[in-house]
Amino acid sequence: MQEMEAAAEERAHQRKMGLMAAEERLKAAKEAAEKRTQERRKEKLEANARISKQSCGADMASNGNNGESVNPVLRVSQLDALELNKALEKLVWSQFSSCFHGFKPGLLAHFEPEIKAFLWLFLWRFTIYSKNATVGQTILNIQYKNDLSQTRKYQPLSKHQKLWYLLCTVGGRWLEERSYDLFIRHQLESFYKTKYFINFVAGLLKLCGLLNFMIFLQKGKFATLTERILGIRSVFCRPQNVRQIGFEYMNRELLWHGFAEFLIYLLPLINIQKLKLKISSWSLPVAGFSNSENTLASHYKECSICGEWPTMPHTIGCSHVFCYYCIKSNCLFDMYFTCPKCGTEVHNLQPLKYKIEMTEVHTL
Repeated sequence: MQEMEAAAEERAHQRKMGLMAAEERLKAAKEAAEKRTQERRKEKLEANARISKQSCGADMASNGNNGESVNPVLRVSQLDALELNKALEKLVWSQFSSCFHGFKPGLLAHFEPEIKAFLWLFLWRFTIYSKNATVGQTILNIQYKNDLSQTRKYQPLSKHQKLWYLLCTVGGRWLEERSYDLFIRHQLESFYKTKYFINFVAGLLKLCGLLNFMIFLQKGKFATLTERILGIRSVFCRPQNVRQIGFEYMNRELLWHGFAEFLIYLLPLINIQKLKLKISSWSLPVAGFSNSENTLASHYKECSICGEWPTMPHTIGCSHVFCYYCIKSNCLFDMYFTCPKCGTEVHNLQPLKYKIEMTEVHTL
């Protein structure tokens, strides 16, 4: 017995020692794993620090070498600026022409190209010439940059570029509108030749404008042919922040738009007139048939639909009277129309036949 107890104690002691050794191994493994993770974190932090230092050094070098950097403009912003410029020109011309509504008709027709050129010259003076940006570009935080300069920093437009821009835009429009009037006084043959030449040049410019627009969609520079020829490019005045798009307004508009479409589809299916008559019949007591003259007289004094004195009174087979327009329109609108007071269906629409007795009144 003593030997068996000693053997059992020895086995228990061995198990205890084995468990302690296993715990020590697990503890050592955990410490090694934590040490490796800490080393990896340190390596990542050092790598990020090196990358940030390199990027900061590159930015400082670029800023030191190039000064103020330029920010490219999105294609949609450039197109929006052009649309805003067109809308402004239409607004200015409409407001100016409205000032002459009280004058002789056609007063501005003879000088319309010159007046438009003067207005566009006025706009050019206070936009491109003074601020290097059109009105639409100013609204969208955009301005023109001299793309012919060798440096990457912002360079305003030169005076030659501004003047050539004026000639290409304002002068080109004036020449396009006045070209036929300028050459119509010459001989007939020379006029036809000039007309053919003008049409050819106009078509060629439109083709070049189309090619320029396709290149603009690909590269995002020079939205118009004039900008490409003169070497002027649109850039942001200030760096753009990250835009956060909110869809609350769009979701609300879509919800109301869908609700409106649902009502437009549903309302024609509802017989509003029948529903109104049904509600009015519920609020009135149901009248039965009566042969008394007083009841008939009271029924004949008002239309059962509109409640007014019946105009061209008609009946539908019951003791109630209707205006001809009221009963005819309701019958055409609803083929199963019934009397709103007694519920009688329309069997035969006939004019009212009622005997009127004339009594002689004796005056004293």
